[in-house]
Amino acid sequence: MKIATKFLGEIEIEEQDILTFEHGLLGLENEKKFVLLPIDADLPLAILQSIEHVEIGFVVAYPFAFKKDYSFDISEDDRNQLQIEKEENVLTYSIVTMKETFQESTINLLAPIIVNMDKKRGKQIVLQDNKSNPLRYPMQTLEGSVK
Repeated sequence: MKIATKFLGEIEIEEQDILTFEHGLLGLENEKKFVLLPIDADLPLAILQSIEHVEIGFVVAYPFAFKKDYSFDISEDDRNQLQIEKEENVLTYSIVTMKETFQESTINLLAPIIVNMDKKRGKQIVLQDNKSNPLRYPMQTLEGSVK
């Protein structure tokens, strides 16, 4: 099927690539269907695009590439909602706030997006520790193993 996207124009997606966010995203609770679109194979970035509204699309990043000690626990409730059976099926993304330059851009470590790629289910969770996981963490350099 074809969808219009905020950053990439009109593209073709496969039905099986659609992710369901049962509770939507923070502030967008009615937005339930998204797709993850790669930007560049060499960068730990992607686009999380609504399949229903062209204007709802976010640049997301693999947070461990920017903060190697980033960690958090997923609650039992969230595990059940996401139908997580194997950890290797789970991907974590963080929403990026793009600025004039990449060095000025920030990543939201406080409210990660958890995706069960096997079940095609996603959820944005809010962590309690905003000292270790700030809302606006600078993306200046790649720290982790993904480069």
